[in-house]
Amino acid sequence: MSDDQLHPVAIEARSDYRLWVRFDDGVEGEIDLSRRAGRGVFAIWNESGVFESASITPHRTIRWSDDAEICADAVYLEITGREPEEILPGLRALADA
Repeated sequence: MSDDQLHPVAIEARSDYRLWVRFDDGVEGEIDLSRRAGRGVFAIWNESGVFESASITPHRTIRWSDDAEICADAVYLEITGREPEEILPGLRALADA
């Protein structure tokens, strides 16, 4: 799988800090972000409507503010249950170096 397939194309904020995401390779699913709610930069989710304002940036992140965002690769891994080396083959070479 090439890195260019890891682009989120649709997101939907759902209740209880759950986020549904679809990627341009057809993978889609829901992740539970409740363990992050109210912690660090994600404390802003406590403000009414903020979690629901999730958007996709041109750089493939899912964001709520300049400080609160998550990496699309991490979301993809959680949805698929894959290991980082499976979707980013160059990681294994870096680890072995």
